[in-house]
Amino acid sequence: MTRQTTRVRVRRVRTRRRNSSKNLNPWRHVVKAELANFELVKAGSSLRLEIFSNAEKIGELEVGRGALYWYGRKRKKRERVDWSRFADMMDELAYGK
Repeated sequence: MTRQTTRVRVRRVRTRRRNSSKNLNPWRHVVKAELANFELVKAGSSLRLEIFSNAEKIGELEVGRGALYWYGRKRKKRERVDWSRFADMMDELAYGK
């Protein structure tokens, strides 16, 4: 009788593990790129990146010659970050103050 209860417990544990691994998405972040002009040296040319997490849009990053522009998840207004400010932000993020 103890053998039967042990088998049932083992089966339940195995099914839980299978279900939890099935729901995991191996590609957590997806980035889609759109290049407005092949040469980024011309004015008005930019690289636009749409960033998704688990099929939900996080935001949009537009990379141009003069600055970066960030559009939030459902925002219509963009945030402008020039290259020197961006470099300072990345240095602080990577190396601290």
